[in-house]
Amino acid sequence: MNRVLLYTTVLLFAALNAHAQTDRWQQKIKYSIDVNLDVKTNIMKGKEVVTYWNNSPDSLDKIFVHLFWNAFQPGSMMDERSNYAGRVILGRDNKGNIIRDWDKRVADRISKLAPDETGYQRIQTVRVNGQVITPEITQTIMKIPLQQYILPGRSAVIEIVFEAQVPLQIRRAGRDNAEGVRYSMAQWYPKIAAYDHEGWHPNQYIAREFYAPFGEFNVNITLDKHYMVAGSGTIINPNEVGYNYGVVKGMPRTNAETLTWKFKANNIHDFVWSADPDYTMIRRKVERGPLLYFVYKKTNEEYDDKWKKLADTIELVYPFIEKTFGPYRYPNYSFIQGADGGMEYPMATLIKGPGVGTALHELGHNWYQGTIASNEGAYAWMDEGGATYFEQRIRGWINRDSMWYLNSYDSYYNLVKSKLEEPMSTHADHFNTNYAYSQAAYGKGMVFYAQLAYIIGNKKMDEFLLEYERQWKFKHPTPADMVRVAEHVSGLQLKWYKDYWVNTTRTIDYAIGDVVAGNNDTTLVELRREGGMPMPVDILVTYKNKARELVSIATDLMFGHKEPENNYYRWSFPPAWNWTNQTYVLKLPTNRANIVSIEIDPSKRLADVEQKNNVWENKR
Repeated sequence: MNRVLLYTTVLLFAALNAHAQTDRWQQKIKYSIDVNLDVKTNIMKGKEVVTYWNNSPDSLDKIFVHLFWNAFQPGSMMDERSNYAGRVILGRDNKGNIIRDWDKRVADRISKLAPDETGYQRIQTVRVNGQVITPEITQTIMKIPLQQYILPGRSAVIEIVFEAQVPLQIRRAGRDNAEGVRYSMAQWYPKIAAYDHEGWHPNQYIAREFYAPFGEFNVNITLDKHYMVAGSGTIINPNEVGYNYGVVKGMPRTNAETLTWKFKANNIHDFVWSADPDYTMIRRKVERGPLLYFVYKKTNEEYDDKWKKLADTIELVYPFIEKTFGPYRYPNYSFIQGADGGMEYPMATLIKGPGVGTALHELGHNWYQGTIASNEGAYAWMDEGGATYFEQRIRGWINRDSMWYLNSYDSYYNLVKSKLEEPMSTHADHFNTNYAYSQAAYGKGMVFYAQLAYIIGNKKMDEFLLEYERQWKFKHPTPADMVRVAEHVSGLQLKWYKDYWVNTTRTIDYAIGDVVAGNNDTTLVELRREGGMPMPVDILVTYKNKARELVSIATDLMFGHKEPENNYYRWSFPPAWNWTNQTYVLKLPTNRANIVSIEIDPSKRLADVEQKNNVWENKR
């Protein structure tokens, strides 16, 4: 092979490899689901036909399917896990009451369910390409052994006939929740598990987080005609169902006792719906944005006003959302009152009430969990931290609060003090405590994003947010994929940041030591790294003449530094701090007497666990 041909081949391979970074294979799926819900017995009967395309290089000899509602039975793994958490004592509150680690919404409620209050998904028949298969079911996971492999590039048609009992609402899904919503239908259908470059992900339903392939959903829901339904997707028979979805308002015009609601959605990985006879709806069409539905139980005019205010707020902030995080990629979105708090699904969320913070957080999931769709179980912080960043940044914009991120930093500091911290890379179901999981995913996860802005600068952070969504929408990125986008946008090396912050529990602590006079009218500032994690350090120097200088010291791991972030200060960039060195001497070209104060990280974006040593004041 001559040199020209070799060079051309290398370039071609590099180009193909770069392209594959965002175009790696993923499975494709199409659901056609028909269910009939009896509102008197709470029994749902259904059939789903799934077309499954194997785009992997592997020949598949089995398929795993989630049967989530089987978790809502006494003695289930979810029940056992929750009861164990109840025996873990975190401390006592201000009144002396014991604080248990369990999720209070679950606690020991599953173990006390009566037979007609439990949930189940019973499989009646399974066929693959017309052949009857006997599945193997272990609690919330069904394994379908295949008589013929699904070869690479081929597809299979899976038919599942099932019966389900809607559980009393405990966690996410169920009937008759605390607000009186009749049905919150999450995790309600046999759901094909994810298969990716790591293989199958047949995770039992223990507590939290989901992961599934993108696909097309065609869902027909039949139930009592007096019930209004809301959910993921777009209703394709709006004039038939009425209820303000189409030109017909109010009750549907039918003599039958039941009504079928027909939904369709493309490029989503889950489907949720809810139903209640007392639902009402607010519709809002965002200019150059999605159609919004706000569906809730009407109680009084004051409650109506709160939902209208929420609708006003979401409509107001959407242009800022699109500018900052990218466009919403679907035609409509529904805020639906139901379930037990706030829970995200593609094109919809179930929320208890019209709280703005929860609504924004769940809406944010339709970027991080909905379209980007990282593996929530393996990388809960990517999604929950991203949605928390989304929520808090928008609230900061609404309230004109430049330090909107501080609450999450405080949550992280409390986690460190608790001595219960575990690496963020721990699978969501395998944290030792619920507390460690929630603080790692939400608090420390959000700090990952806010602190990334500290490292690369606010301007590059905004570029990263848009580029990350653009490159990785509908593609299930990993933490490495995310960081690679940030490196490309910023021009800095950042893998070290992910490795320290995500894979370890090392903390950040920088301190100002001695400040002494140097030669030739200079001042020497001793800086110490007392924590286990290296970071760039911003130093604000305030002078007697009221001038202020921001000295930004990069870590050598970055191989560069961020750009000046504002015009408030004069910026300077001394040599990088080698990560192997515990100390650094900063030389300021002025007499010590001219300095009023020196402060580490005036923006408070560096997650420094001990800030009492961050300020030096000249008292001479």
